[in-house]
Amino acid sequence: MFDVEKLGEVISGFSGRRVAVFGDLMLDEYIFGDANRISPEAPVPVVLAERRTDVPGGAANVANNISALGGIPIVSGIIGEDDVGGRLQGVLAERGIDGRHLVVSPARKTTLKIRVIAHNQQIVRIDEETTGEPNREELDRLSEALKWVLSDVHILVISDYGKGAVNAETVGILFELAERNSIPVVVDPKTGDYSHFKGCNVLTPNHKEAGRVVGRTICTEEDLRWVGGKLLAEVGCEGVLITWGERGMALFEGRDPFTHLPTEAREVYDVTGAGDTVVATLVLALAAGADLLSAAYLANLAAGIVVGKMGTSTVNGEELTERLTGLDRKGGR
Repeated sequence: MFDVEKLGEVISGFSGRRVAVFGDLMLDEYIFGDANRISPEAPVPVVLAERRTDVPGGAANVANNISALGGIPIVSGIIGEDDVGGRLQGVLAERGIDGRHLVVSPARKTTLKIRVIAHNQQIVRIDEETTGEPNREELDRLSEALKWVLSDVHILVISDYGKGAVNAETVGILFELAERNSIPVVVDPKTGDYSHFKGCNVLTPNHKEAGRVVGRTICTEEDLRWVGGKLLAEVGCEGVLITWGERGMALFEGRDPFTHLPTEAREVYDVTGAGDTVVATLVLALAAGADLLSAAYLANLAAGIVVGKMGTSTVNGEELTERLTGLDRKGGR
C-alpha cells in the first residue's frame, strides 16, 4: 500500500521544515511519587512527592513534537504575565523552540495542568486557567506578531483547546496571512463550531469532537463514514482526518472518500498528548512533500509509538523510521 523507501525520505525531509504553531498554550506539570497509605482525613491516597517536571502542553506540545521530529516550530499565542508563563517560556527555550512571538498579557492566567502520578498511574489532575477570547490589545499585539511568524514558514497548524485563543477573529487573521503567503493550514479543533475553519486544508478532530459538531455519536464505521463525509462537505477542506482511539484513524478526502488506518500501537500506556503527536507528524510530512494519505499513515505510526510512553511525550524521527522499517520487514504495509 505504501512505498517504505519514499516514506523514509519524507521523514528525512522533516529536518529544517519551518512550522508556525498557533493556539492555546499550556504548561503540564508532573508530580511523581509513592502512594502507600490512605489519608486519615478522607478516603484518598497520600502521595509522597519525589520529583516534579515541567513539559510544554496544548499547542506548545505540538511545537515540542515538531521539534523532536526535526522540524523548526515557531510558536505564537497568548500566555499570562505570571510564574507559570515564565516557566513555559523556560521549557520552550530549553528545547530550542522559538517563543519570541508569544504575547505576554497581564490580563490572563497561563493554563497549567498539574498531574500527580504514583506507581505509573495518574491519581489526580488539577487545572488552573483563564478562558475567554483575547481583548482588543491582545488581538492587536497578536496580529503584529503573526505577520512576522507567517512571513517565512512552510505550513501553519492551529491547535484549538477551547481556551479562547482560537476564535473567529484570530482565525480570520491567520487565514488572511496564510493566503497572502501561500501557506497551507491544518486545524486541530476542539470547539463546537467549525464554521470559521472553512477553507482550511486539513481538519483533524477526534471522533468525539467530530460527532458532537454534526450531532451524531460515532459508534460504528457507518457513523464514522457519515460524520466524516458531512464534515468534509461542510468545512470545504481538502481532507478530514478523524482519530478514532484504539481503532486508529480515518481519512476523508475528495479523490478517495474513506480510508481506514488501523492503530499501530503495540501497547497503550498513556494517551495524553497523542493528538498533538498526530498533528505534528502530519504537518511535517505535508511540509516535506507527502500526499495526505502518506502523511496520515506516518501520523498514525507516530501515535502508536507515543501512547506507549508515560505522560505528555514526543516521538523522534529515529523512532518513527524504526517503526516504519520494522513493519516493512514484517510485511505489515
